This record gives sequence, C-alpha cells and structure tokens, in this order.
Amino acid sequence: MTTNSKVGYRARARVRPGSKKKYNISARANKLSPSGIRKFFDLLASMEGVISLGVGEPDYVTPWHITETAIESLQKGQTMYTSNLGMPELRQELSSYLLREYGLEYDPATELLVTVGVSEALDLAMRAIVDPGDEVIAPDPCYVSYEPCVVLAGGRAVAVPTDEKDDFVLRAAEVEARVTGKTRAILIGYPANPTGAVMTREQLAELADVARRHDLMVVSDEIYARLVYGVEHTCVASLPGMKPDTILLGGFSKAYAMTGWRIGYAAAPKEIIATMTKIHQYTMMCAPTMGQVAAIEALRSGDGSVGEMVEDYNRRRLVMVNGLRQIGMPCFEPKGAFYAFPSIARTPMSSEEFAETLLTEEKVAVVPGSAFGRCGEGYVRCCYATSMAEIEEALTRMRRFVNRHQKT
Repeated sequence: MTTNSKVGYRARARVRPGSKKKYNISARANKLSPSGIRKFFDLLASMEGVISLGVGEPDYVTPWHITETAIESLQKGQTMYTSNLGMPELRQELSSYLLREYGLEYDPATELLVTVGVSEALDLAMRAIVDPGDEVIAPDPCYVSYEPCVVLAGGRAVAVPTDEKDDFVLRAAEVEARVTGKTRAILIGYPANPTGAVMTREQLAELADVARRHDLMVVSDEIYARLVYGVEHTCVASLPGMKPDTILLGGFSKAYAMTGWRIGYAAAPKEIIATMTKIHQYTMMCAPTMGQVAAIEALRSGDGSVGEMVEDYNRRRLVMVNGLRQIGMPCFEPKGAFYAFPSIARTPMSSEEFAETLLTEEKVAVVPGSAFGRCGEGYVRCCYATSMAEIEEALTRMRRFVNRHQKT
C-alpha cells in the first residue's frame, strides 16, 4: 500500500541501523527526577563492607507468627484474587483497630480500601481528588514520593518550608499563606520521613482549622504512627470534625517489619474510597492475598512484637543522636519514625557530595537531605533501624570523615 499525505497517511520515519530512536515521553513523566534515595542504593549495591544508614526499612524480619499464618494460607491454596477493596476479614480488623486506637468508626464495607503499600494508597488519593492544574500543599522536606504523586495526577505541589528551629513541623499560618483558589488538599506525613518530627495535637488542630476554613482535604500519611518515643501520635481524622475531610493512609511495612509484603490501606468517606477503588481495580486489581492474610494476623496478635521493636528503636535513637552530636553533627531530636537528620554544616560540602564522599571513603551510606526537598539541603538522613553494633561502627567512621573534611 502506498503511504503519502494525499491519502491521509503519515510516512514512517526510517531509523538507520546504529542510530538512536527518539521516543515520545509524556510531559508528566519528564517532570519527574529519579529518586535521590535509589541512586545511593544502586551505588552501595556494588560495594562490599558498606554500613547502610540509608534504607528506610526495619532490620527485623517479620515476626514468625505472622509469616507462619501466611504460609498456612498458601498451603491451603489461598492464592486467588480478593475483592478489589481487600479481604472482608482484613477490612473488619482495620475497622476495629481504628476504633480501638483513635475512636474512629469506619464502615469496613464502604470506607476502607486495602492497597499495595501506602505508596499506592497515596497515588490513588492524589488521582482521586486532583484535577490538572490543582494545587496540593506539602511540607519541605518530605518523603520523596509526595511531589511526584501530585505531578502524576496532573497537579502542582506547593512546598511549605519547615525549619529545625521549629522542630520541622508544618505551621498553620505558613500553610494558609499559600492557599489559592486552585488549592485542593494539604498533604502531610507525621511522624515524618526524613526528619522524625511529630506534630502535637494542638499544632494539627490549627492545621485542621485552615483546612476547614478553605474547604480542603487533608491527606495524612501515618505509616509511622506506631513508632513514637515519649510522645503521643495524633491521628488527624480523630480531631473534631475532621473525619469527613481526611484521607487517612496507613500500613504494615514499618511497625510490623512487613515492607516486602506490600500491604497498606486508606480510610476515607465512602465517595472518595469508591473513586480510589475504581482506579485501583483498573491498575492493581487487589493487594497480594498472602500479604492480606499476614496483615490480619498482625492486627490480631502483633502488638507485643511492635512494642519490643519500638523499645529497641528508642535505644538506637538515643545512641545515634548523641553520637552524631558528639562528632560535630548537630542533630534535631527525632520523636518518631526511625531516622535522624543531622546537619553537615561543619563541612563545606553539599548534602549530595557529603553522601557520595562518605560512601566512597568510609563505606557508610546515608541519604542526602536534598533528596527530600530544598529545605533538606545541609542535612543527611541516617536510618537507625540497623543493629547497635553497626550504628556504633558507622559513627566511628563518620567521626573520621567529619574530622578530615571539616571547614578550615
């Protein structure tokens, strides 16, 4: 068949052998930068003898009684799809958990959705409530996927700077100053990754007032809710009047050491859950069946294991923070999660240069603060969810490094 413009066909470009083909990449995808965390994972994968303070993952294995329950389900042949919403038993357990912990009543049939980790829950939430051109306000620094999820939904992330002198918490007045006619939501994550900051009930109530006055949704990533030290976690949806205006995101990866099981959830008004579920059923179908079975067991019998891990993390937290301060890296005291966020001001390096050089010279992996936003520059993230022996050795190596590279 002849192809020419006269008959409405477009001539195909010929690609010569050895030449580079040009592909059409979407504008939204082009806006995204590769994860600053993954870059350092790739570097350390090729090196031996590295102490990693970079991976945001518990060094514990999943408690055996949880794993054993999943194995039994596999042996029974429970390997089929579940409901798009997730197993009814898991949704009922989640409903009971949220009532027990926060006094929140969620209908397991219409107001809860089981997802493939909190990462998918966040993606679904953004796509459910954000139209092209809408704005979503988020703190800076924050977890690396917040802005990309907004961008992929067609929106624009509006960063609100947070500062160590304010304990890295989001100030309501700063948020309100950035609200426009295009603002649709406030996206927060406390306890925070990368800083370990925790917002008090009073601070969250002020933020909730801003959301109500401007008719905004609050999307609250509470994956680290169980990992707090000497303070109380406040669930945003539990604040007076906030349940209808909150999309609550949670999961099992951190508190139950279940990162690879990929089980998260969203709790929200039924209209929002219905919209998120429509997207979920076309993109993911359902969360892994064996992971859901494991999550049921975690909710029923996992509190003891969580308590033991939190006590251990607290001991490591104190050693890490005190050790960093002693070697000349001033460090905000984290109240939640399992990260320290020390300053590198004693050296003349950028956070990326610091992380790369530390990895090369002393084989200690940390994540540059710039990976989490502009306000993360001047800091590095150190994860203390690793053994005490490795934390102490890492601090020894970092002391040598800082002494060698301090400003003159």
